[in-house]
Amino acid sequence: MERELALEIVRVTEMAALKSARWMGLGQKNEADGAATNAMRMMFDTVHMDGTVVIGEGEMDEAPMLYIGERLGTGTGPQLDVAVDPLEGTNIVAKGQWNAMAVVAVAPRGTLLHAPDMYMDKIAVGPKARGRVHLDATVRENLVAVAEATEKSISDVVVVIMDRPRHEHLIEQVRSAGARIKLIQDGDVAGALNTAFDDTGVDLLLGAGGAPEGVLAAAALKCLGGDFMGRLLPENDEQRARCRAMGIEDVGKVLELSALVRGEDAIFAASGVTDGELLRGVRFLTRNQARTHSIVMRAKTGTVRFVDALHDLARKPAMGD
Repeated sequence: MERELALEIVRVTEMAALKSARWMGLGQKNEADGAATNAMRMMFDTVHMDGTVVIGEGEMDEAPMLYIGERLGTGTGPQLDVAVDPLEGTNIVAKGQWNAMAVVAVAPRGTLLHAPDMYMDKIAVGPKARGRVHLDATVRENLVAVAEATEKSISDVVVVIMDRPRHEHLIEQVRSAGARIKLIQDGDVAGALNTAFDDTGVDLLLGAGGAPEGVLAAAALKCLGGDFMGRLLPENDEQRARCRAMGIEDVGKVLELSALVRGEDAIFAASGVTDGELLRGVRFLTRNQARTHSIVMRAKTGTVRFVDALHDLARKPAMGD
């Protein structure tokens, strides 16, 4: 993949963030998601690549754009798998809460897992705890490992968990072990990403969330030197059949990071829509300007860039209503 591709991809997430941020706090999650999706799809047309969506807004008959199998880019340039979440946290934006992002990951063709739309049990940590945790370990064992890797006491370890009834037992186990918890309503890609940065105050992500978001999180942590594991959680025979179609006969198999993002290279980009621990949300300023805050990184080089951009909206026809 060309080095310049990273900055082209962050332009895609910036535009999606700018468009969806207009809907913050208005209680209209579908409209916010639609605005992000339209903007992201339009910007992909300008990117010099031959991309195919492997994780997107659904199958062709479920989504008008950014559907699985859709071709993206100019059609020339590197052949890539593309994983997108135009608006990670639609409910977050609708309610004006924390950690909504526009997210894209790209990697050489055939290297991203084509994760089906089902739940995945997940564990994510930053570089310090890489190789120290495992989905098959107990909660206490993982907390001890993270505490040792980060040189903290367990009582200082912070675990991100989605606030769902399915996690009640998990939450109790973490509390019994003495660690602290940050419950989130949505947005576990942000939760996983935050484990790789000391100043976010997040050490570990646990719990079940969407499998497609798991692949996006794995791509981010591959770039950052962190670790991620997932296990698909099919709920019926149809979902189990989809796992087999992916070549996963053993549904209970732990999918390590190397199985989710194969090969040496991947690019991950995210732009904040609302404020979060790592990224600031979009700021609409005077004189028809806006400011975005993004992260873009590449696994092959280990380069991590934070992009603080000022946009003249009058010169962006796509920002018109």
